[in-house]
Amino acid sequence: MAYGTILFERSEGVARLTLNRPDRLNSFTSEMHGEVADALEAAAADPAVRVLVLTGAGRGFCAGQDLADRAVAPGETAVDLGDSVDRFYAPLIRRLAGLDKPVVCAVNGVAAGAGANIALACDVVIAGRSAKFIQSFANIGLVPDSGGTWVLPRLIGQARALGLALTGDPLPAETAAEWGMIWKCVDDGELGATTDALARRFATGPTRGLAATKRLIRQAILQPLDVELALERDAMRELGFSKDYREGVSAFMAKRQPCFTGR
Repeated sequence: MAYGTILFERSEGVARLTLNRPDRLNSFTSEMHGEVADALEAAAADPAVRVLVLTGAGRGFCAGQDLADRAVAPGETAVDLGDSVDRFYAPLIRRLAGLDKPVVCAVNGVAAGAGANIALACDVVIAGRSAKFIQSFANIGLVPDSGGTWVLPRLIGQARALGLALTGDPLPAETAAEWGMIWKCVDDGELGATTDALARRFATGPTRGLAATKRLIRQAILQPLDVELALERDAMRELGFSKDYREGVSAFMAKRQPCFTGR
């Protein structure tokens, strides 16, 4: 389908979803939520897609919610923000976290509010050196949504999570990488090439194994060790019968590059 607020293309195993409202720093509207959901469902359903890249057009990744899309002035009827979370933001985070393919996020410029936490919901986050992550909710009297209160303390600890959430101060990409909040910070001019190289690597990788690794690591913090050990066993049993495992072993023994098919 034709989209008005995003760009979506699929080529050689890579699906690229670009938030495309650069005049509004790619902030979300109801229309954009619907289009992103449609594109993610298409990527999930397409067996030819083996990795998803998420990024933003223009000078920023995403400024979160477009407040003009649900503006409310003092004295007017209040907007049910819980409904907005239930209908839009929570399902978006679940789709990104639950996609059975790696999700790479390329953060160019500002990632603020829900935009910051949408980036952190992805599996591998690469940011340009000029990028900043801002938990801007405190500035308008709200709490971090889109999984912010869940992911931040797990990535960087309670003290740093509270500092970011309560102050709303910008966190430079370089510091985010040093703290372990994102995978890597690169020079702005290298962001595209670095992201593309990683996407190609995942697109030619053992897709089922990568998906299982993603699933196990994401759920591990909620599981006792014995449960996680059993889940690892089950995954190893299943993957041991895959064509990719046999190809990987064969390539290793023959000292050649493997040719994974994702099966």
